[in-house]
Amino acid sequence: MATASVAAVAGVALTVTGGSASAAPPGPAGVTRADEIAYLKSLTGNHVLSGQQGGANSDPAQWVRKAHDITGLNPGVWNGDFGFSQDDINNRQTVINEAKTEWANGTLPGLMMHACRPDVATCSFEGGSNPVKGSKLSDSEWSQLITDGSTLNNDYKRKLDQFVPYFQQLKDAGIPVLFRPQHELNEGWAWWGGRPGANGSARLFQITHDYLESKSLDNIIWVWAPKDVAGGASQAASYYPGSSYVDVVGLDVWVNKFPSSDWYQAIQNIAGTKPMALAEVGSVPQPAQMAAQPKWTYWNVWMNWLTDPAYNSNDSIKAGYYDARTYNQGEVQIPTTS
Repeated sequence: MATASVAAVAGVALTVTGGSASAAPPGPAGVTRADEIAYLKSLTGNHVLSGQQGGANSDPAQWVRKAHDITGLNPGVWNGDFGFSQDDINNRQTVINEAKTEWANGTLPGLMMHACRPDVATCSFEGGSNPVKGSKLSDSEWSQLITDGSTLNNDYKRKLDQFVPYFQQLKDAGIPVLFRPQHELNEGWAWWGGRPGANGSARLFQITHDYLESKSLDNIIWVWAPKDVAGGASQAASYYPGSSYVDVVGLDVWVNKFPSSDWYQAIQNIAGTKPMALAEVGSVPQPAQMAAQPKWTYWNVWMNWLTDPAYNSNDSIKAGYYDARTYNQGEVQIPTTS
């Protein structure tokens, strides 16, 4: 149970009533990805892990520190990014070091992969209708990308090769890691998204999965996460790569501040018995919201949205962290099956 209480009177600041737990990994030596998946599944309907996207690769704990400044607590899930700018690439080891630190302190680490198109080494995020500079692929290029042995397909696998040593470091350290590739693949803002059907964005997810699995990286927990695009819930399944490729069924929530009922139902329909996650949110979910949609097993606030007054206040952040349903750092305990 979270070590905090909520003030009963509206307008009174929330306060932590218990001390933070001493740093210890969330699982014993030998914990596996299957153990962590089973643990997430066990949270369904009764508890949720707090989470925070950490920050730029040069400072991947920046927003975790801010969450602690506000709440006195650290999140139960931390997320980093491989990134695509030269500065991101230069600081990938910093991200992996933070993943190891978060695990040692009692938090589940996660990674994602903003990436340039396969044949571009570095790029930048510029916003607008084509936010990732040079990101678009033509239909013929897409067909080449998903064709084994083609130039673009090989280019993509060489890009994945850059990630292999980092995943291997975590494997060697006995750390399972949540991995969310091709996020928001049901929207076409980046080259990997906006293509429904068996040969669309879902196929690239499958290729990513199969290639990294072929490198004996059995510590990766595969997170699939579309975006809550308006009117898109009924089409979400056309972007799903299939049950054998996904461990956690997620949702990035940006059109709304909390999932609409049609999106909640759509994710349940896709997930079946798999754990569900709010893989990206701007607003910290509130206790009443989580009570109404209890199947989410973790939420992850996107970086500086934590302190955007249009999305969060200090009191709303505290309410999410201090909710009796919420597990924070030091409260995550993964049992092993071995």
